[in-house]
Amino acid sequence: MSRTPYFALLTLALAPACRRAEPSVGLAPAPSGPPAGAAATAEQSPGPAPEPSQQMTRSAVPADINDQFLDATKPAAEWENRWEVESREVYTCRDQIVAALALQPGERVADIGTGTGLFLSSLSLAVGDKGKVYGVDIAEKFVAHIQKRAEKEQMTNLQAVLSNERSVCLEPGSVDVVFVCDAYHHFEYHEDMLRSIRSALAPGGRLVIVDFERIPGKSREWLLGHVRAGQEVVQAEIEAAGFRYLDEVAVQGFEENYLIRFVRE
Repeated sequence: MSRTPYFALLTLALAPACRRAEPSVGLAPAPSGPPAGAAATAEQSPGPAPEPSQQMTRSAVPADINDQFLDATKPAAEWENRWEVESREVYTCRDQIVAALALQPGERVADIGTGTGLFLSSLSLAVGDKGKVYGVDIAEKFVAHIQKRAEKEQMTNLQAVLSNERSVCLEPGSVDVVFVCDAYHHFEYHEDMLRSIRSALAPGGRLVIVDFERIPGKSREWLLGHVRAGQEVVQAEIEAAGFRYLDEVAVQGFEENYLIRFVRE
């Protein structure tokens, strides 16, 4: 992918219906349609309508599972220093993980729970100038962080999106691939999130999940308390949400994580 000079700030996408609760900064409406150009601000529109919420009870995740990410007093840079290090499996195996997405030039991919944007540069290169990358997160500080990262690394096909605990806040049929890395177990309303992901995917679109194993007697105690469900449960939940299981990809270097792929039915 060619890297052209990048002079304009990326548009922060947020539909009014996708606000979590009284954001502390002013946010622009969600844009739609293709990017206007390498140095142009994306066209704006009212944004996607919210998916009907059907999950009445919060998923059985720890009550404070996302509090530290939503805490504006803890800078995103601190998390970059924690997450983008060789001691983290998904960091050391990042090239294999991106290869498993099987991205093609021109495709549209959404990284849900992107955090500090570890994978965004690789995704941007994989889909090229005619493709689109959505970096999606529920924390304003991470969205602001990846905007700055996009400017620095000249990712002109990236759009930052602020989501919430029930929706990825993407237009229906707007992506070909959804990628969720070590974030599924953070979904506070996993049924609503899966419904939203399915809506955002074009027919036949792909969903790729990387998450922690949860195996009593084998997994670390921290993981057993932090991760809500093991791989079999996660697979069953995703299939119940309208996805067809494809396969599990063996990633050399994975000891605590797994990678599974699905297709939108």
